[in-house]
Amino acid sequence: MRGLDKRRRAMIIAPPQSVMQSRRRQITVRGQVQGVGFRPFVFRLANELALRGWVCNAGAGVEIELQGPLEALQIFSARLRAEAPPLARIADIEQCTAPLAETPPPFFIAASRADIARTAPAPDSAVCGACLEELFDPGDRRYRYPFINCVHCGPRYTITRALPYDRGNTSMAEFAQCPACRSEYENPEDRRFHAQADCCAQCGPRLRFHDGDGVELTVPDVIAAAATALREGRIVALKGLGGFHLLCDARNAQTVERLRARKGREAKPFAVMAVNVESLLPWARCNEEERMLLTSPARPILLLEKTEDCDPALLGVAPGIGHLGAMLPYTPLHYLLFHEAAGRPAGAAWLSRTQPLVMICTSANRGGEPLVIGEQDAFARLRGIADVFVVHDRAIQQRCDDSVMRTAGGTPLFIRRARGFVPQAIKLPRSVPTVLAVGGDLKNTLCVTRDDEAFVSQHNGDLDNAAARHALEETLAGFLRMLDVAPISVVHDRHPDFFSSRLAQRIAAERDVPCVAVQHHHAHIAAVVAEQGLEGPVLGVALDGLGWGEDGGLWGGELLRVDGAQCRRLGHLQELALPGGDRAAREPWRMAASVLYALGHGEEISRRFTFPASAIVREMLDKKLNAPLTSSAGRWFDAAAGLLGVAQRSSYEGQAAMLLESLAMRRGPVAPDQGAYAVEQDGVLNLLPLLARLTREQDSGYGAALFHATLVAALSEWVRRTAMHESLRDVILSGGCFMNGILNEGLRAALGAAGLKVHTARRLPSNDGGLSLGQAWVGICAATAAEPQVLELFTPLPAGEGRGREGIVESLLKSQ
Repeated sequence: MRGLDKRRRAMIIAPPQSVMQSRRRQITVRGQVQGVGFRPFVFRLANELALRGWVCNAGAGVEIELQGPLEALQIFSARLRAEAPPLARIADIEQCTAPLAETPPPFFIAASRADIARTAPAPDSAVCGACLEELFDPGDRRYRYPFINCVHCGPRYTITRALPYDRGNTSMAEFAQCPACRSEYENPEDRRFHAQADCCAQCGPRLRFHDGDGVELTVPDVIAAAATALREGRIVALKGLGGFHLLCDARNAQTVERLRARKGREAKPFAVMAVNVESLLPWARCNEEERMLLTSPARPILLLEKTEDCDPALLGVAPGIGHLGAMLPYTPLHYLLFHEAAGRPAGAAWLSRTQPLVMICTSANRGGEPLVIGEQDAFARLRGIADVFVVHDRAIQQRCDDSVMRTAGGTPLFIRRARGFVPQAIKLPRSVPTVLAVGGDLKNTLCVTRDDEAFVSQHNGDLDNAAARHALEETLAGFLRMLDVAPISVVHDRHPDFFSSRLAQRIAAERDVPCVAVQHHHAHIAAVVAEQGLEGPVLGVALDGLGWGEDGGLWGGELLRVDGAQCRRLGHLQELALPGGDRAAREPWRMAASVLYALGHGEEISRRFTFPASAIVREMLDKKLNAPLTSSAGRWFDAAAGLLGVAQRSSYEGQAAMLLESLAMRRGPVAPDQGAYAVEQDGVLNLLPLLARLTREQDSGYGAALFHATLVAALSEWVRRTAMHESLRDVILSGGCFMNGILNEGLRAALGAAGLKVHTARRLPSNDGGLSLGQAWVGICAATAAEPQVLELFTPLPAGEGRGREGIVESLLKSQ
């Protein structure tokens, strides 16, 4: 019994019913309580205390009726929360008295009620230790069965079609249980009691092996064939929980290079999978907090600091950056590949020993496309990328990528929130109307509010292609169906040309509800307000790439006073020109050229940068042609990287900033240049003196460290002054730039030392993955405020698809 010693357990066993007068109670338990073994737990607890009644899944959560001695009922209530199953997350317990029944039946599990669903399924969970013991026990009937699970582990959200979470509403409905599995399912003493995905080799899903053209091959053992393919340097497409992965040997540099070429992934880092933390330690450093995250049931990809041996041994896996994305196995199928590579040792002791196999484990898609989830789609879309396919016949109902995290100052930070965490609800400070928020066009997520909870979808990715947009609409339909709600309004980003904005317009028109726009950086700050239940005005520091501003400009380095639906711009970073528009975000040398021009050294552009376009860039800046201004913090990072020669072109979003951070980490802390910035009277923070200093720096490592240290010092003074002037103590840091660990940790420490209370995103990413929650919260505040006109009603645009990320600058130029 978790959390209680034997003596305590003996003390709380209820006395016979004849000793005390009976009572009857009705109990409703809300939260993550379906699909986590909660009903079997209640069944066993009630019978242990000799209570009578029933338990069932219902729309509100789990409903219980109990009758028995008062003391036993009190003990039940105390243990209900203290001893809940490991995957349960209790949000609320409501109890009331009920009339006594004359002859109450022995306690039983009743059929789930088919009323309106007011819960959500649990996230998928890594295979538990008890199942692993069976998986590697040659005498167990589930020995080497790749779909082993129990009530404490395995698939949940990704196999759910509808609620309540019962087998008939999941992908397992197609698999009739054999007598042995059915017996376990119906036995209250078994840990598979009412485990909805329970199965075995006789009655459950099965693996198949296909070649690179999708033709099924007859092989004696699919796991052995896949392990052989990995050992021979081939690329394996493997169907997992929420989609396909591409796997290969991370130590085979030729295979890694081939995977990059086939996937069109020039330099973006890959994640690796090892069987345990010890097997990662030659390549990455891992502290206790990071170990806990890696081994948690959610099993996220975690960014770990590389060791000196990492890049030579894992050549081409994560080039140029200081972190390695690492993860541990979370499905039986993953574990079986490591087991095969280890020579099929009997028992589970081998799991604690260092193993040589390290696999690249990356999302199975072509660049920019959504994750592949179906077999036929995989054969078509991954042809030419994968050499072989490992598939199975359990359908994936919800596309769900791996979650990605890092730590800063011991605090876990989301980079991407998906498998293992979605659809956990985020508790809101009060009960609110139901609204739908559709997020932005990059790192898209959706958010639906219901009562006092917000449900943020899994990461949907960037909406710059038709396949990604179609996948978003599938996710939206599934989310609304699962939660069974009707939003009273639809909220979106202020940028009128995003696909997500047009989608919001269409949905609002179909449902005849208001469609409203929320400024991008307002939503960034509001997401943290909602997540942490803050009340009253806050000072928001929003640092990111580009967002459509209230004045129609390109914002991205903002100081905002936010109070619910009200948002006022207090200051911003000094604006820089974007020569070539969006292209400047992909070519950091252009931002460096912009800085040189702003410093009065335009003649240096052609000397420093010998690109054919350098003369054209100089002309753009001279004529202010196709060179709109932006206050974006991300572009200041790009300019620093360009001036220091760290990156002149970026092959993926944020590459220049990541390389700059990695250089600064390797160099170590340096003192800031206190004279290299200025806070202007109008609230503008001017960093040009810092960039002027970098133009003379020959040591790129020192320059990168100086940039970070001085930026932290400048931002902290800027924020401290503004907070004093506005009489605000609560400061929120949000936006994609706070993915940078040096900036995040350094600014939190500096502002905390200044007596300010600093808040950052904890349960969502601070990048655009958290926008949808912020949009929803601002929409709610506006709908319930006396003056809802602070939100801009969506103005219909001419018919057509939104241009998305390529249209941010284009739309601005058209409006000028």
